[in-house]
Amino acid sequence: MEKVRIEFWDYMKRLKPKGMQSTVMLAFSLISLSIMLVLGIVMYVKFSDLTQQEMIQDTEKRMEQTRERLEEYLVGMRQISDAVYYNVIKENDISDPDNKIQQGMNIIYEANSSHLRSIAIYNDYGSLMAAEPVASQKEDPNVTRQSWYKKAVGEMENMHFSTPHIQNLFDDAARRYYWVISLSRMVDLTDKGVPISGVLLVDMDYSGISRMLQQINTSNNGQYYYLCDSNGQIIYHKKQMQISNGISSENNATAAGYKDGVYDETFEGEHRKLVVKTIGYTGWKLVGVIPDSTFIQDMFDIRHFIIMLILLMAMMLAVVNRVVSVRISRPILRLSDSVMEYEAGEKPEIYIGGFKEIRHLGYSIQRSYEKIDTLMQEIVLEQNERRKSELEALQSQINPHFLYNALDSITWMIEGERNEDAVFMISELAKLFRISLSKGRTVISVQDELQHARSYMNIQKIRYKQKFSVTFDIDPIVYSYCCVKLVLQPILENAINYGVNSMDDSGEIIVTGQKREEMILLSVTDNGFGMSEEEAELILTDSSRVHKHGSGVGLVNVNNRIRILFGKEYGLTVESELDEGTTVSICIPAVPYTDENCDILEKGHTFSGEEIINKEIQDR
Repeated sequence: MEKVRIEFWDYMKRLKPKGMQSTVMLAFSLISLSIMLVLGIVMYVKFSDLTQQEMIQDTEKRMEQTRERLEEYLVGMRQISDAVYYNVIKENDISDPDNKIQQGMNIIYEANSSHLRSIAIYNDYGSLMAAEPVASQKEDPNVTRQSWYKKAVGEMENMHFSTPHIQNLFDDAARRYYWVISLSRMVDLTDKGVPISGVLLVDMDYSGISRMLQQINTSNNGQYYYLCDSNGQIIYHKKQMQISNGISSENNATAAGYKDGVYDETFEGEHRKLVVKTIGYTGWKLVGVIPDSTFIQDMFDIRHFIIMLILLMAMMLAVVNRVVSVRISRPILRLSDSVMEYEAGEKPEIYIGGFKEIRHLGYSIQRSYEKIDTLMQEIVLEQNERRKSELEALQSQINPHFLYNALDSITWMIEGERNEDAVFMISELAKLFRISLSKGRTVISVQDELQHARSYMNIQKIRYKQKFSVTFDIDPIVYSYCCVKLVLQPILENAINYGVNSMDDSGEIIVTGQKREEMILLSVTDNGFGMSEEEAELILTDSSRVHKHGSGVGLVNVNNRIRILFGKEYGLTVESELDEGTTVSICIPAVPYTDENCDILEKGHTFSGEEIINKEIQDR
């Protein structure tokens, strides 16, 4: 019950300094802010996802439009190639003196000159058979080494689109050379009526593709588009020159292996999304790159909106929380104040008011106080009685065996006409029992306890026919301090029975007493057989040990009596070594022996170190 009371006081003390109203308001505010924060995060994540989806969808639409235009461009190149092959080459002989193949190529070229750079026909040895516009071929260009020629010869059934390159097959008087994309295919030629194989080359102006991709690469938020072939070779990139010079880089080889769709990737430490579209007829990949920084920039306005919304809601909730916390906390604070006044000793009426639960709490506290006061008085009385009973029970365990032996020894002395020894022994026995009774007190002075020990040892020396010697080396300063009675006798009895009893006139027992700081130390040392270290450790902890001799009280009894009266930090210590002897020390607090201190100890109160010092100063 005392623990419950202390915990309740501690709770009320902690509650008051922090302020019930502030605590309630803080709790509501934290809950409100947590809800708003979660709501803001959810809104931000939702808006972020929607923004990303819209941006990806917009990117896909733009890329779809560009793909359609690129496919139209490539279809146009195929149509030109088909027109040259099926309408011109197949219908005429390459050796026709009327040059009908040249005329047909000229007509097609003039019709598509805006985006067509050249048309050329080569035989299977790489020799130029015809070209438009009419131009002289550079000396020994060796077209068989050109990639477009190799692809046409290697895969005769397909059309092959090259990556952008500078066309340098023909001499140009103006020394102008253009970037082109070549479409090459294997064709069947007729030379003087003899069918032979050849390669048809159609060069389209690369600027057309470049303009298409430049039109969609106008964003300045980090998003961009590039075009590569199925092997990852770049056809168009806004940083094409930097990439070719090694200044910049692109993950084009990986992107070329993707199918159409949206992908997440991390390149050079930056996370980004890739949108991939495949260009028909060629296997080219149109790639849209959207870095995460692009999403963050687009979310800037949304973040500001969410922050302003949260701040506005926080201001409104602060006012509401203030009103609610005041209404809830006011009756609790009044109850707390009345409890504090009660604790201070004023004992006012406990406040009962406010909500139903608080009124019930007030009633409960008031009834609890009344019960606690009653129970505390009963517990104090019970504890004092219990401590007295424990001491009396331990003290009553003294075995009368010693008394029987002493009376037998006196009878033996009288029968042997050793009257002086009998008188001495009776006198010592009377002193011993006078101190043992001590008018029913448990606490006696150290001087009386030492006198009791001397009387006991005088009787034992006669009983054992002076087989051992006893020396008392006591500092007189310890005489005037408090001690539990009958603590030395069981120790001395053990020293005789287990130490020097079996020795022939060489046994020695030394009793010492001294004061160290705020403690009194009494020690009994014998030069007997001693005991092992393990047995010495168990002698005070193993209460189940059976004693073959001695008083029956034992060291455990003495140790418990000292600790009950003075506290658990005091008691006995045992030091022993085989064939060397044993020392048992008593440690008790240095409490001056006065009637007041004896009464306090008898009632069960223990002194702290500071109280012992103050008592000693007062007694001086």
